[in-house]
Amino acid sequence: MVLPGRAMATFRLALIQLQVSSVKSDNVTRACSLVREAATQGAKIVSLPECFNSPYGTKYFPEYAEKIPGESTQKLSEVAKECGIYLIGGSIPEEDAGKLYNTCTVFGPDGTLLVKYRKLHLFDIDVPGKITFQESETLSPGDSFSTFDTPYCRVGLGICYDMRFAELAQVYAQRGCQLLVYPGAFNMTTGPAHWELLQRGRAVDNQVYVATASPARDDQASYVAWGHSTIVSPWGDVLAKAGTEETIVCSDIDLKKLAEIRQQIPIFSQKRSDLYAVEAKEP
Repeated sequence: MVLPGRAMATFRLALIQLQVSSVKSDNVTRACSLVREAATQGAKIVSLPECFNSPYGTKYFPEYAEKIPGESTQKLSEVAKECGIYLIGGSIPEEDAGKLYNTCTVFGPDGTLLVKYRKLHLFDIDVPGKITFQESETLSPGDSFSTFDTPYCRVGLGICYDMRFAELAQVYAQRGCQLLVYPGAFNMTTGPAHWELLQRGRAVDNQVYVATASPARDDQASYVAWGHSTIVSPWGDVLAKAGTEETIVCSDIDLKKLAEIRQQIPIFSQKRSDLYAVEAKEP
């Protein structure tokens, strides 16, 4: 029994490492079936990967983009309600008023759309001889933070490249988030170098749980995802980590442990706000 005003201290989190194909309807159907499987394993919050209904690439975004609400998000709403879970819908290419966004939707246990998050930091990089990618060729950036509340804790959202920006995680921590979820598709260059490092950094810096949901690796794809969906504790421990194949990664999230860590190493009360600050601005 949950006492009024008391959040539940533990819950199970699941990440769906989906093998994404070029057939949108198949991607959505398989995603929903894996969400059901995660729910039968006791997951209360489930996340899909970045770009779960479409191949990842600037040439695909316009072709696969849809409105929100639309066909893909309607299916997410239905499966969230059917399973009675909080479903973080990875991301999909969204079309709105002639612009395209990389957008994450979250649905509550009653199927309601709780929040919509548009990727803030577009993935524009050039590593000579390794990888060049320009999301900004087709996508526009979002301009707002997104958090949602559950009976367990407040959750903050980012997408992939957003994880490199420590300020976003700091704003979410200031706003009371205890879990940050980043659906993301790092690649074969940045994945081995930074994927786990960034998650552990964000987790330790802010004393929060951090989870990343990647698509499964497809070596034939034009953009090869790193995989290795991961859940990290506020102490920086890797609690669960996938390989490269399609799978479900689960871990129990213990908010009592988070509170203990914050008590033992009380960085929030020790910050020198007389010397520096990270603050959110209104766009």
